[in-house]
Amino acid sequence: KKKTVSFSSMPNDRKINSTAACISLMLEGCELKKVRSNSRMYSRFFVLDADMRSVRWEPSKKDSEKAKIEIKSVKEVRVGKKTPVLRSNGLSDQFPDECAFSIIYGDNYESLDLVASSADVVSAWVMGLRYLVSYGKHSPEAPGTGHPSLRTSWISSVFDLADLEKSGRIPVSRAVQLIKALNPGMKTSTIELKFKELQKASERPGTEVVCELFVEAYCELCTRPEIFFLLVQFSSNKEYLGVKDLLMFLEVEQGMEGVTEEKCLEIVSKYEPSKEGREKGYLAIDGFTRYLLSADCSIFDPQHRKVCQDMAQPLSHYYISSAHSACLLEDNFWGRSDITGYISALGLGCRSIELVLWDGPEGEPVVYTSPSAASCVPFRAVVGLIDQHAFTASAYPLILCLVVRCSAPQQRLAAQCLRKTLGEKLYLEPPNPVASYLPSPEELKGRILIKGKKLPPTCEDSEGEVSDEEEGWELARRLGQEDREAPEGGGLRRVRLSRELSELVSLCQAVPFQDFESSRRGQRYWEMCSFSEVEAGRFANECPAELVSYNKRFLSRIYPSPMRIDASNMNPQDFWKCGCQMVAMNYQTPGLMMDLNSGWFRQNGACGYVLRPAIMREEVSYFSANAKDSLPGVPAQLLHLKVISGQNLPKPKGSGAKGEVVEPYVCAEIHGIPADCAEHRTKTALQSGDNPIFDESLEFQINLPELAVLRFVVLDDDYIGDEFIAQYTIPFECLQPGYRHVPLQSLAGEPLPHATLFVHVAITDRRGGGKGHRRGLAGRRGRRVREYTSTKATGIKAIDEVFRTATQPLREATDLRENVQNALVSFKELCGLTPAANMKQCILTVSTWLLHSDSTPSVTLNLAEQYPPMEAQGPIPDLLRKVLTAYETMIQTSRTLIESADAVYGKLIQAQQAGMDFHKELHRIETKEGLRGRKLQKALESFAWNITVLKGQADLLKHAKAEALDNLWQIHNAGQSCGIGRNGSASPEPSRLQAPLEPIPE
Repeated sequence: KKKTVSFSSMPNDRKINSTAACISLMLEGCELKKVRSNSRMYSRFFVLDADMRSVRWEPSKKDSEKAKIEIKSVKEVRVGKKTPVLRSNGLSDQFPDECAFSIIYGDNYESLDLVASSADVVSAWVMGLRYLVSYGKHSPEAPGTGHPSLRTSWISSVFDLADLEKSGRIPVSRAVQLIKALNPGMKTSTIELKFKELQKASERPGTEVVCELFVEAYCELCTRPEIFFLLVQFSSNKEYLGVKDLLMFLEVEQGMEGVTEEKCLEIVSKYEPSKEGREKGYLAIDGFTRYLLSADCSIFDPQHRKVCQDMAQPLSHYYISSAHSACLLEDNFWGRSDITGYISALGLGCRSIELVLWDGPEGEPVVYTSPSAASCVPFRAVVGLIDQHAFTASAYPLILCLVVRCSAPQQRLAAQCLRKTLGEKLYLEPPNPVASYLPSPEELKGRILIKGKKLPPTCEDSEGEVSDEEEGWELARRLGQEDREAPEGGGLRRVRLSRELSELVSLCQAVPFQDFESSRRGQRYWEMCSFSEVEAGRFANECPAELVSYNKRFLSRIYPSPMRIDASNMNPQDFWKCGCQMVAMNYQTPGLMMDLNSGWFRQNGACGYVLRPAIMREEVSYFSANAKDSLPGVPAQLLHLKVISGQNLPKPKGSGAKGEVVEPYVCAEIHGIPADCAEHRTKTALQSGDNPIFDESLEFQINLPELAVLRFVVLDDDYIGDEFIAQYTIPFECLQPGYRHVPLQSLAGEPLPHATLFVHVAITDRRGGGKGHRRGLAGRRGRRVREYTSTKATGIKAIDEVFRTATQPLREATDLRENVQNALVSFKELCGLTPAANMKQCILTVSTWLLHSDSTPSVTLNLAEQYPPMEAQGPIPDLLRKVLTAYETMIQTSRTLIESADAVYGKLIQAQQAGMDFHKELHRIETKEGLRGRKLQKALESFAWNITVLKGQADLLKHAKAEALDNLWQIHNAGQSCGIGRNGSASPEPSRLQAPLEPIPE
């Protein structure tokens, strides 16, 4: 009876941690499903011949000599559904992408398409085949024989150092500590168990281990198959990465620019543990793993670790990190006040803190969050603390929101305390009456602003009456502490305010909100309104465009509903999407909402200020916060996320009754405008220990990237009491492409030592219209009707005529971009790559096929030309012919785009500027045309839509041209480095390629 490997999954003890293990599995053989061009699948037994020269399968109708593929004829091994057969709609949903692979072989580039039972089996076959294709029988180290590898020598040298007695053996306890030190995060029990297994298998039980057994234990415990697989993909000798291999990996896969061999040597010397590797410039599996786990390879873009946004815009153009009840440690009802809450919030970059002042028992004001609080904090102590910590985490302005609930004499003491303690930091200059907007965070660096009520200019007494805010009274009423009656008729409550406190308020004067029209006509830029969560939520749902428009000039602060007596948090995204700057959060309450807030404010050096999207800042722009699809003028993007594996996952904190084993799965969530909110989860990794393999691809369409946040949540499927394992939240704009580790955090946002997710990130422009699609793109190319963005009629003849001139340029801009996009996708698919691949990867793939041919390259790139043609030297196979045709189409469409972009861009900008000339006259023209009510609203919306569309489409065209030029640069670069380029200089001339960018003005 034929011996087969189980078709359910790879045996748990069969860990693929070397090329030898892959080839050993192939020599034993296993069952795979063979896919035919008619979309039928047949189970066959595949095996590698003992002489390692060919792969056979049986049963087969062909004779045994034909049911085989010779290794020397293999051109390429592809992972995933990367051939027309595997992409066909009949099969696409029957098996996951990671279980498919294809062998491209023979002079006609035929494909043998296979489906395995699991991603592990695919990895083993692909790794083994790639090794054999590179080396055949003449490998520098035949599997399992020959000289010790770089890695084995290093592990042996570590053992020798630990062998203090030089007896050739060390105690098991010392061996366990040694492996734990080399692989932090690994459980002691896991290591001890592995030694017991190996001692039993080698029939050498006892309290000591020999070097050979130590090396075996280390390799089995510390080799991550998914990283080994990656190393083999890029390594030219399949055991380690040389400097050129590493450079290729960093440029092609990690998207790094300007990488030099010197930089690669720095990485080797920093992360390679073996002395020999460091001396020779080799990065073996352990060094590569260390590098991928390091901060240098974090998913978070290091550019965002420091302030990287324009800080010279008006204050109203930023989201501002804001705290509500910062001194509370528990909930709003029974929580005790504690001074450390302020230190914590300020340390996290919070730039707006609420202080509720009450009459203190000893004649001095105190800070409570409600009169029921178990203890109170003297106001003087809080101000001293703020003075000390205000600018430790951020130099940008701090806003103190004073809610005054104390008597006028105690208000005077509070004002004196603020002046005396904060001194020069306090911003007291009166607003500039000529200006239209607030000063910028840059201008207000190091200053503290007071937000509060101000006495009217007509009041000359030492105190007077002002309208009160609802904030703070609702809870007092619930507690029976309300001693002031609301005015008859339900108007605004009045309170007494001292002149001293009033004079401290300058740029953040609190005023009651009436309606948007009143604000548009009468509100001054230094006046701001506070909205309850319920009121702001109503505006966000019923009139989001008006709320966005209001927030362009004025600051708005949103505070939580007083019904949240457990100090839970509202979703800040509900208000950020409408441009609300200050969404006050209960910093003391961990969970999803606080994760979103803290993750969001990390993107600008954690300085507490984040610049809002341009579409929310521009004076004339159309933005609907509740849009269900892409926005005019904002390029939608696709996030391709592959969740590969998890490392050192802890068990859920609250699952005390549960054993040590977790069965985790990962949820990836996108939070942003409603059109972007989505969630996908991986399958559950069963019985996987602490290091599960997920190997699952997820895809999201992001319509407003500047407002999107990605959150990873790891949960336990087999939980008792608590399912939460870990989370990590990151703004979309901070994602780094390539293979990255995600540093997981607890529910409270604290780092979990050594707990990570290993993922691959790729971001592409959405291809044409319609939603992002999970299926092969080739299948629907013919059926999709091209969507054109057009202008809308305002009902005002003169204005509509101006916008009508842009109809043709808008169509041309869309055609130029989409023709290039379609040609790019076709070319990438024929190369066996996904739409997320870059041009360098395409050229390298084609060159790999050619280099595996016996003849000299049959296709060359003529680098002497600005648009390098790919030329066939003599007859070539059908697949290569198709690749050449697709390449030619891509080059021609790119050329048309590059050469036509400036003229079309000019027409779009001209129409936009002509439209903007009407903007100042708009109200006069509306009156003249007799527009009012709904018609007037529609005309204003259409006008804003048209301006946004024209500017947005012009920007998209500019971006597409820059990308086309970058693709040309990548073609030159890859042609040089892979040997199929001819007539090229040492490097492409960036000046020649980038010169056409200049004529496009900002």
